[in-house]
Amino acid sequence: MLTPLRLVFDPTGDVLSAARECELHVFARTYGNTVRELQVEYGPYENETVFLAVVDANDDVLAVCRLIVPGPAGLKSLKDAGRPPWCVDGVRAARAARIDLSRTWDVATIGVRSDRGAARLLTAAALYHGIVLAARANRVRSVVMIMDERARRLLTAIGVRTSALPGTRAAPYLGSPASTPLYLHLAEMLDNQRRTNPEGYRLIGQGIGLDGVSVPEPAAFRLREHSAPSDASPALASNA
Repeated sequence: MLTPLRLVFDPTGDVLSAARECELHVFARTYGNTVRELQVEYGPYENETVFLAVVDANDDVLAVCRLIVPGPAGLKSLKDAGRPPWCVDGVRAARAARIDLSRTWDVATIGVRSDRGAARLLTAAALYHGIVLAARANRVRSVVMIMDERARRLLTAIGVRTSALPGTRAAPYLGSPASTPLYLHLAEMLDNQRRTNPEGYRLIGQGIGLDGVSVPEPAAFRLREHSAPSDASPALASNA
């Protein structure tokens, strides 16, 4: 029997620390990233960072998503699109893709532990549903991300269609052999998924079929004002 799970948006305390540890575990195992690399890459965005986690009854985090919201630091995926190998103007490319930057979030990382057996697919689906709920609660219209092509293919298989940011293509990125700067418009994506993959839409768009996962009310997904956690670096350093 699977352990009961719950979605937690913008966790604090021990759950926040566990979310960071889960992220490091997944990215170290999958892409060879180190604690220092994560600090360098994501540290400048801490004030605009919020986590989403799938948590079990023991407060262990099984899946995690790092979201970067609009703010002074900008959106990391668009800034990184300006670096090699793409070297495009991320903001200009976003505008060409009809992206309203004031209503766009950056899905900076998505990580699901691979050591949880049968619970892995359920936790991944719960995480994606949580992203949709958080976007709805905060009136987010679009999402940007730089995603490994293998993970992108899995999303496409369940009807989550993404588009390459204009001027970009698959290329090596932070340990991934092939990642692409992507975007999607939430309403358009969900409408397409509803028509082309109804089962995926019920699961990701509506949360139908997430048996054993406790999903909080929509108000729990609204952003709250908070400063960057003072323990951000130590939380990562504990995993070095």
